[in-house]
Amino acid sequence: MEGHARTWFTPKQKAELWERWKSGQCVADIARALERRNKSGVYRVLAGNGGIAPAPRRRALGALRLEEREEISRGIAAGRSIRRIAQGLERSPSTVSREIRRNGGCSAYRASEADKRAWRRALRPKPCRLARHAELRWRVAQKLVLQWSPEQISGWLKRQFPADPGMQVSHETIYRSLFIQTRGVLKKALMAQLRTTRQMRQAKGGTTKSGLGQIVDAASIRERPAEADDRAVPGHWEGDLLCGANNTHIATLVERHTRFVMLLKVPSKDTASVVAALGKHVRKLPQELRRSLTWDRGKEMADHKNFTVATNVQVYFCDPRSPWQRGSNENTNGLLRQYFPRGTDLSRFSQAYLNRIALRLNQRPRKTLGFETPADRLRAVLQ
Repeated sequence: MEGHARTWFTPKQKAELWERWKSGQCVADIARALERRNKSGVYRVLAGNGGIAPAPRRRALGALRLEEREEISRGIAAGRSIRRIAQGLERSPSTVSREIRRNGGCSAYRASEADKRAWRRALRPKPCRLARHAELRWRVAQKLVLQWSPEQISGWLKRQFPADPGMQVSHETIYRSLFIQTRGVLKKALMAQLRTTRQMRQAKGGTTKSGLGQIVDAASIRERPAEADDRAVPGHWEGDLLCGANNTHIATLVERHTRFVMLLKVPSKDTASVVAALGKHVRKLPQELRRSLTWDRGKEMADHKNFTVATNVQVYFCDPRSPWQRGSNENTNGLLRQYFPRGTDLSRFSQAYLNRIALRLNQRPRKTLGFETPADRLRAVLQ
């Protein structure tokens, strides 16, 4: 079988590759910009560092420069002593002596080769923070198994150990320890616990969702009380349907003040089924948590009037093509794709299983809550 030659990049091309990657360009676009016939070479460079741009390398201020090594080579050829060469360079004689000795001695010394060897020898990365702190590494791995994000773990550690910097770590360090496997700190299997399950860092992209519907007597989100808009009072919810294969769905509800999540099993998408399931669940809530519900413009809430009669909860609808107006719910639906990937038949999940997934989300620290958990924030509200 005919093999394929490996694609090599010059340092300048690698620098351009990483700059384009950091600006959000995809692998194919980068390959075209660098005039590469296929993208495998670009992907190899990116994947080798987990999609994380390496820090630019610089020589230490006290290191010998190439021109100094050339002066050493000329001094050797002219028969000068080490002390005289060092004097001309304004260096210590021991520095010049070590330089010659580690590069083959006077008979074999070549300035360019010595410079290349020194550059290679300088690749001695320090052990990262997680490699040096076993307990910290164990706690990070424990939370990754629970499918916490690196940012949630970092924030939780700061709250748990505010006076102990040794038990704190940035989310970027966690990502590096996961994606740059040459560090050998966190097991590669833990990457599967991340929500995206990607093998390297990538630029974030946004998606929008259409799905309109003519809702009779729909109250606009612009009529929603100010206390719902500023999240000052609990009891205002955002809702939507999470879609799966074979026309299956799960209803998702997120409380705006606490970000508390509820998941509901619905037998079908028709408005009678959805409104009945929502009404049954919402009626179990304490009165102070039943104020309003904001929904997209899907026809599943066409029977919103009956929902309001049954629960005394007013329903407000987003503007057309504006799912961002229910930002908390959109974010939660994205998190839920970790447990319910697209193309999954959602009808096979019981309400008990949905409750367990909701509990897992509610016990995760949230950055927007100062790394409190939604469960803790809701508990404080109800006390």
